[in-house]
Amino acid sequence: MEASFLVADHLRMTYQYGKTEVVALEDVSFTIERNKITTITGPSGCGKSTILKMIMGITKPTGGSITVDGRPINRVGLKMAAVFQTSALLPWLTVQKNVEIVLEKLETDEGKRVERALRYLKMVGLDGFEEAYPKELSGGMRQRVSFARALATGPDLLIMDEPFVNLDVFSAEALREELLDLWENPDLPPRTVIMVTHNVDEAVQMSDKIIILGRRPSRVLEEMPITLRRPRNIRSDEFYQSVDSVITAMSR
Repeated sequence: MEASFLVADHLRMTYQYGKTEVVALEDVSFTIERNKITTITGPSGCGKSTILKMIMGITKPTGGSITVDGRPINRVGLKMAAVFQTSALLPWLTVQKNVEIVLEKLETDEGKRVERALRYLKMVGLDGFEEAYPKELSGGMRQRVSFARALATGPDLLIMDEPFVNLDVFSAEALREELLDLWENPDLPPRTVIMVTHNVDEAVQMSDKIIILGRRPSRVLEEMPITLRRPRNIRSDEFYQSVDSVITAMSR
């Protein structure tokens, strides 16, 4: 059995508000497998995004540790990219330049940067929009630029924090399916993905495993493997049974 890629061990997170200490996470432990999509879900305010910030090194846990291949996550030189709820594009740059800008430290040759940016824009269905500005795009198209920008860096780990939440149902579904198609291509990074979502159907559609958190102070209620064959029929009885299993676990 392959060893876990990332291990969160007894994470604790507290916040101080005046004289009051609020415990957000208490004894949270879980594993992330390499080459899998893992989703973290749970009620609002349970610390899902806080965990992602810990993995990215933005927030330091009050207690516990996160390791990658047995080493502290801040010492492994892990290449990470992130996609958030909003696209956070630079409005004064074109679509192509918004992708190129993240490649400046990775590729000194301007021609190769351009080639790489164009390649990933085409992958997410934005060829023909290279010279457009963010304000000229729909919300779904702006989020596609975010994905192109993240994937173009060739990350070892892609982190997604509610990346489809602000999209209409049709745009979200199309983008999920396209992202899964890209992920299943063995020649493209990243192979390991961690996502946060409130949407249980989305979690079941996307994930190989779902980590279910309880209410604050948060603990892991269950790590639930999702073994449905891909591509997944989101209208099948098996799919709805998996969704029901997650909802039941969340309701404990």
